[in-house]
Amino acid sequence: MSGVAEGLAEPGPEPVSIGRMTLYPEPESVSRARRWFRKFLDPYGLTCSLDDCVLMVSELVTNAILYGEAEDAWRVRVEWWRVGEALRVDVHNPGFPAHVRMRQPAADEAHGRGLCLVDELSDSWSAGPSPLGGTVVSFVLAGAWNV
Repeated sequence: MSGVAEGLAEPGPEPVSIGRMTLYPEPESVSRARRWFRKFLDPYGLTCSLDDCVLMVSELVTNAILYGEAEDAWRVRVEWWRVGEALRVDVHNPGFPAHVRMRQPAADEAHGRGLCLVDELSDSWSAGPSPLGGTVVSFVLAGAWNV
Protein backbone atom coordinates (compact mmCIF):
# COMPACT_ATOMS: atom_id res chain seq x y z
CA MET A 1 0.00 0.00 0.00
CA SER A 2 1.27 3.46 -0.71
CA GLY A 3 0.91 6.80 0.94
CA VAL A 4 0.83 10.46 0.16
CA ALA A 5 3.52 12.90 1.19
CA GLU A 6 3.86 16.58 0.47
CA GLY A 7 6.55 17.71 -1.93
CA LEU A 8 9.00 15.83 -4.10
CA ALA A 9 12.15 15.68 -1.94
CA GLU A 10 13.53 12.17 -2.16
CA PRO A 11 16.66 10.92 -0.43
CA GLY A 12 18.78 8.60 -2.52
CA PRO A 13 19.81 8.52 -6.17
CA GLU A 14 19.54 11.61 -8.32
CA PRO A 15 16.52 11.47 -10.69
CA VAL A 16 17.42 11.09 -14.37
CA SER A 17 14.90 12.46 -16.86
CA ILE A 18 13.90 9.86 -19.44
CA GLY A 19 10.99 11.65 -21.07
CA ARG A 20 8.29 14.29 -21.02
CA MET A 21 5.25 15.39 -22.95
CA THR A 22 3.11 18.51 -23.00
CA LEU A 23 -0.62 18.20 -23.60
CA TYR A 24 -3.51 20.55 -24.21
CA PRO A 25 -6.14 20.54 -21.43
CA GLU A 26 -8.76 18.74 -23.55
CA PRO A 27 -10.33 15.28 -23.25
CA GLU A 28 -8.48 13.91 -26.32
CA SER A 29 -5.19 14.45 -24.49
CA VAL A 30 -5.94 11.57 -22.11
CA SER A 31 -5.83 8.94 -24.85
CA ARG A 32 -2.84 10.70 -26.40
CA ALA A 33 -1.01 10.54 -23.04
CA ARG A 34 -1.71 6.80 -22.74
CA ARG A 35 -0.52 6.12 -26.28
CA TRP A 36 2.64 8.26 -26.09
CA PHE A 37 3.61 7.12 -22.61
CA ARG A 38 3.36 3.46 -23.67
CA LYS A 39 5.33 4.14 -26.87
CA PHE A 40 8.09 6.06 -25.06
CA LEU A 41 8.47 3.61 -22.17
CA ASP A 42 8.05 0.29 -23.99
CA PRO A 43 11.70 0.18 -25.18
CA TYR A 44 13.00 0.54 -21.60
CA GLY A 45 12.02 -3.02 -20.65
CA LEU A 46 10.42 -2.14 -17.33
CA THR A 47 10.03 -4.96 -14.83
CA CYS A 48 6.84 -3.36 -13.45
CA SER A 49 3.48 -3.43 -15.23
CA LEU A 50 3.43 -0.94 -18.10
CA ASP A 51 -0.37 -1.31 -18.15
CA ASP A 52 -0.54 -0.14 -14.51
CA CYS A 53 1.72 2.82 -15.34
CA VAL A 54 -0.44 3.78 -18.31
CA LEU A 55 -3.59 3.56 -16.17
CA MET A 56 -2.08 5.83 -13.50
CA VAL A 57 -0.88 8.35 -16.11
CA SER A 58 -4.37 8.33 -17.61
CA GLU A 59 -5.98 9.01 -14.22
CA LEU A 60 -3.56 11.82 -13.31
CA VAL A 61 -3.82 13.51 -16.72
CA THR A 62 -7.62 13.31 -16.48
CA ASN A 63 -7.49 14.96 -13.05
CA ALA A 64 -5.05 17.61 -14.29
CA ILE A 65 -7.40 18.48 -17.15
CA LEU A 66 -10.50 18.49 -14.95
CA TYR A 67 -9.04 20.46 -12.05
CA GLY A 68 -6.30 22.60 -13.60
CA GLU A 69 -7.25 26.24 -13.84
CA ALA A 70 -5.57 29.38 -15.07
CA GLU A 71 -6.61 32.73 -16.48
CA ASP A 72 -4.44 32.29 -19.58
CA ALA A 73 -3.92 29.36 -21.94
CA TRP A 74 -2.23 26.46 -20.18
CA ARG A 75 -0.89 22.95 -20.70
CA VAL A 76 -0.54 19.71 -18.76
CA ARG A 77 3.04 18.50 -18.48
CA VAL A 78 3.95 14.87 -17.86
CA GLU A 79 7.53 13.94 -16.96
CA TRP A 80 9.02 10.56 -16.15
CA TRP A 81 12.24 9.86 -14.32
CA ARG A 82 14.50 6.97 -13.44
CA VAL A 83 15.48 7.18 -9.79
CA GLY A 84 17.82 4.25 -9.14
CA GLU A 85 15.61 1.19 -9.66
CA ALA A 86 12.39 3.24 -9.42
CA LEU A 87 10.21 4.99 -11.99
CA ARG A 88 8.73 8.35 -10.96
CA VAL A 89 6.06 10.08 -13.03
CA ASP A 90 5.09 13.73 -12.43
CA VAL A 91 1.94 15.36 -13.81
CA HIS A 92 1.87 19.18 -13.60
CA ASN A 93 -1.09 21.53 -13.99
CA PRO A 94 -1.79 25.14 -13.00
CA GLY A 95 -4.34 24.22 -10.32
CA PHE A 96 -3.97 24.69 -6.58
CA PRO A 97 -2.13 21.97 -4.60
CA ALA A 98 -4.63 22.22 -1.74
CA HIS A 99 -7.35 20.91 -4.10
CA VAL A 100 -5.70 17.49 -4.51
CA ARG A 101 -7.38 14.95 -2.28
CA MET A 102 -8.26 11.30 -2.37
CA ARG A 103 -12.01 10.71 -2.25
CA GLN A 104 -13.95 7.72 -1.04
CA PRO A 105 -16.75 7.65 -3.63
CA ALA A 106 -19.96 5.75 -3.06
CA ALA A 107 -20.38 2.52 -5.01
CA ASP A 108 -22.89 4.14 -7.38
CA GLU A 109 -20.69 7.17 -8.22
CA ALA A 110 -19.15 7.10 -11.70
CA HIS A 111 -16.16 9.31 -10.83
CA GLY A 112 -13.71 9.97 -8.01
CA ARG A 113 -11.53 6.85 -8.03
CA GLY A 114 -8.42 8.14 -9.84
CA LEU A 115 -6.24 8.78 -6.80
CA CYS A 116 -7.57 5.61 -5.15
CA LEU A 117 -6.22 3.66 -8.15
CA VAL A 118 -2.89 5.49 -7.98
CA ASP A 119 -2.73 4.76 -4.25
CA GLU A 120 -3.36 1.04 -4.84
CA LEU A 121 -1.07 0.56 -7.84
CA SER A 122 1.94 2.70 -6.88
CA ASP A 123 4.49 2.24 -4.13
CA SER A 124 3.98 5.88 -3.18
CA TRP A 125 2.46 9.07 -4.48
CA SER A 126 2.65 12.73 -3.58
CA ALA A 127 0.96 16.01 -4.35
CA GLY A 128 2.20 19.52 -3.79
CA PRO A 129 3.37 22.74 -5.40
CA SER A 130 4.96 22.27 -8.81
CA PRO A 131 8.36 23.84 -9.49
CA LEU A 132 6.72 24.96 -12.76
CA GLY A 133 3.93 26.73 -10.86
CA GLY A 134 0.60 25.20 -9.90
CA THR A 135 0.40 21.58 -8.78
CA VAL A 136 2.35 18.39 -9.36
CA VAL A 137 1.00 14.95 -8.56
CA SER A 138 3.58 12.15 -8.74
CA PHE A 139 3.71 8.42 -8.35
CA VAL A 140 6.65 6.08 -7.80
CA LEU A 141 7.04 2.44 -8.70
CA ALA A 142 9.99 0.88 -6.88
CA GLY A 143 11.89 -1.86 -8.68
CA ALA A 144 10.76 -0.72 -12.14
CA TRP A 145 14.18 -1.73 -13.52
CA ASN A 146 16.67 -4.40 -12.66
CA VAL A 147 19.93 -2.69 -11.82
